[in-house]
Amino acid sequence: MEQSKWRRAAAIFLFFLKTGLFTFGGGWSILAQVQKHYTDELHLLNEDEVLDIVSVARSLPGIMIANISMGVGYRLAGALGGFAAVLGVCTAPFFVICAITPIYIKVRDNLLISRALVGVRAAVIPIILSSALRLRKNALKDWVCGCIAAVSFCVLLFTNISTILVVLCGAIAGLMVMEVRQRA
Repeated sequence: MEQSKWRRAAAIFLFFLKTGLFTFGGGWSILAQVQKHYTDELHLLNEDEVLDIVSVARSLPGIMIANISMGVGYRLAGALGGFAAVLGVCTAPFFVICAITPIYIKVRDNLLISRALVGVRAAVIPIILSSALRLRKNALKDWVCGCIAAVSFCVLLFTNISTILVVLCGAIAGLMVMEVRQRA
């Protein structure tokens, strides 16, 4: 039993190590990789579990990519899995940043480098959108959820209200809706 726990943690570490090396765009981009691997290929997580992990990860302080990794790792293999996931997702970027930082100042004005980064940023957008669209079907179960999402989107887009406050208001709205539905 103990050996299988370590094997699971090692597999989680390797997945997140690879993901940390090849995922651009932060927490939303890693989500696409998690969905593909753990939901579509291995069937270890369902869409609702991924949505719950993302909701919690997005609501907590810290780096979203590490929060998602911790949530997935913990869900799959407990505290050891969570630690393995965070260590894996942070290891590759740490070494890449250590290697790139000394030369970045010399190459940041290079036309080829700046054009390549423009392309990378543009390619990240569809990755983020595809993850959001996949989560939509489980997050927006009815018109009330759609209204909460639409109001939250407008508030975030057109005001300077904190995302934390928007998330808290969404939680309160969800509690109120569930209370009204239970009484009806």
